[in-house]
Amino acid sequence: MKTDDFDYELPQNYIAQSPADPRDSCKLMVLHRDGTIEHRIFSDIIDYLDPGDLLVANETRVFPARLLGHKRQSGGAAEVLLLDRVEADGERSGEQTWNCLVKPGKRLKPGTVVEFSAAEDAAPLMSAEVLAIDEETGSRTLRFSPAGDEDFDTVVHEIGLTPLPPYITDYEGDTELYQTVYAASEHSAAAPTAGLHFTEELLERIRGKGVGFATVDLEVGLDTFRTVSEDDPAEHVMHTERYSIPAATVEAIEATRAAGGRIVAVGTTTVRSLESAAAGGTLTPCTRQTTDLYILPGYTFRVVDALITNFHVPRSTLLMLVSAFHSREKILAAYEEAKQHGYRFFSFGDAMLLL
Repeated sequence: MKTDDFDYELPQNYIAQSPADPRDSCKLMVLHRDGTIEHRIFSDIIDYLDPGDLLVANETRVFPARLLGHKRQSGGAAEVLLLDRVEADGERSGEQTWNCLVKPGKRLKPGTVVEFSAAEDAAPLMSAEVLAIDEETGSRTLRFSPAGDEDFDTVVHEIGLTPLPPYITDYEGDTELYQTVYAASEHSAAAPTAGLHFTEELLERIRGKGVGFATVDLEVGLDTFRTVSEDDPAEHVMHTERYSIPAATVEAIEATRAAGGRIVAVGTTTVRSLESAAAGGTLTPCTRQTTDLYILPGYTFRVVDALITNFHVPRSTLLMLVSAFHSREKILAAYEEAKQHGYRFFSFGDAMLLL
């Protein structure tokens, strides 16, 4: 198995630059185990859910993690994307240390200080010093120091922007459409995008059919933005992410299993949460546990029976995960058929249901 095996050509015009309106009007490809493909609309997903099934979704909410600032030394523009908080020594009261992606990367070396303001020519509300560089991932460790008595979270919500993926280049619409309708806990750098297709009305219809709904919470981080660079995908090191699974979700899964229903995961982040929690053989509740679970073809799924997902970036760990759920050959063949039928790819794109 090579990373090249998970590559495919995708012209720029296939990458969705805005969400479907309404959310559930996007296209839905249904891929069966035997390779049979159906072309539907996402609102039709209710036809593939049976009474007694359980939908499990990632309820994480994207926080305004994209910060635009200027380097104190030169005044040059700098952009910082908050990924995850780091426990670090030496913090003074009010300071926080974070793992971040930065632009321009080559110029933000250790010792560089970036300042952030609410408006041009306004006094800085916060500064951040680059402490270290992770040579493997290119991320930076930054220590943030709010000005005066300002609180870090308050400043971030005042100056921060919702971080859209880099392949969405010209979207100027409502960034709330980059949040799921059931989003709750706010601490992710990217949305669990398979859930973006659900509307409140569709979820109500699904519940009315006798399908359950439960949640997990995985804080989406660095590996959402990375592709696999190693020739052998098994040599790729996954960045850790935190996840939580409530006791009520475990109980709902156990009851569904006992009654013969299916566990239908909404998105790859839900899959990683559930499969991580069941790695020891028994699914157990947890709070903010870390996982570096890397799902490649050959993996045996312990919890998930069906998967709702989007069309993923070439050479990504997410494409490898869905190739583990079905075969790589069937997934890539489905992607080629999707291009022929005008499907839209990636975060704002269309959906797949893997049965």
